[in-house]
Formats: sequence, structure tokens, C-alpha cells
Amino acid sequence: MKTEKEKMIAGELYLSGGEDLKKERRKAKNLLHSLNVTEYRVTKKARLILAELIPNAGKNLYIEPPFFCDYGYNIICGDNVYFNVNCVVLDCSKVTIGSNVLFAPGVQLYTASHPMDIKSRRTHEFSKPITIGDDCWIGGNAIICPGVTIGNGCVIGAGSVVTKNIPDHSLAVGNPAKVIRKLNE
Repeated sequence: MKTEKEKMIAGELYLSGGEDLKKERRKAKNLLHSLNVTEYRVTKKARLILAELIPNAGKNLYIEPPFFCDYGYNIICGDNVYFNVNCVVLDCSKVTIGSNVLFAPGVQLYTASHPMDIKSRRTHEFSKPITIGDDCWIGGNAIICPGVTIGNGCVIGAGSVVTKNIPDHSLAVGNPAKVIRKLNE
């Protein structure tokens, strides 16, 4: 029988209120408190906190506090990833971020979702992974919805809500985000 964590990562319905997941979220919240309140600046200690919070990051992960996530360990980053202030990553499933990716202020990545059925929604949730390719720029206050893949070399316009996959080297804008043109490689 699968644990609630195994179900969560597999994208199946799971109970988020289980003690194991509560404990892991509490650990992340304690690290985030240290990052966002105690340190608040990107110091040597802040980098150590980030290494513990997001152990699957490449070189030069830079997060400008405040930053928020559920677990941290489901965030996988390549090299040279930059998060500006007030970014949120609901990482119930894997969030895979390529190298040389820039997140403007207020970007939100949501792997978490809820059933449409009222009774199921009262107790359960599920998640779908998000993938962002190399060399992307995600504009301010953009929202990336569960299950979305953004290809390499993309730009997502400020305020966009990305509900569907975006192909490589595309400029996508709007709510819902639509590709308005291809970009030079």
C-alpha cells in the first residue's frame, strides 16, 4: 500500500493532512522562516538554508526573499536559476527547471490541484508535475498551472496564466496564455 507521499508524487489522490506530509511541510516552513525573516538577504547562511531546502539544485541557484514552497525537495533546478521576490512554488509533484531560467517577481508555479467532485475535494487533492526548459524567462506575476511543460528558450509574458504546454522558442502571453510568435534560437 502506498504512503500519502508516494501517492502525492505519483499524481494520485492523496490526503495532505497525514502526519508524514505535515512534518515535511513544517520542516520546509521552518527553513523558509529562516530564509524570509531571519536572513532576508542573500547571505552565506541563506545559501546554506537554500541548499537544505532545495537539495536538487545545480550551481548558482539565487532566490531573492521572500520565497515560498511546500516541500522544496520536489524542486529540481539546473544551473543559474534566478527567482526574484515573492515567488511561490507549490511542489507537491516534481517541478523541473532547466538552466539559465529567470523568474520575475510574483511568479507562481502550481503542481497542486483538487478534484472537481465536491465530496472528494473535501478530503483529497492531487498534483501534476511542471517542467520548464533551459533559457526561459517567466514574466512577473505569471502563473504556471499543474501539468504544464514550457519548452526551451521561451518567454512567458507578465501576468500570463499558462494552462497548456508551450513549445520551444515561443513567446506566450495572456489569460489563458497563447503563443503569439516564435523566438529566434
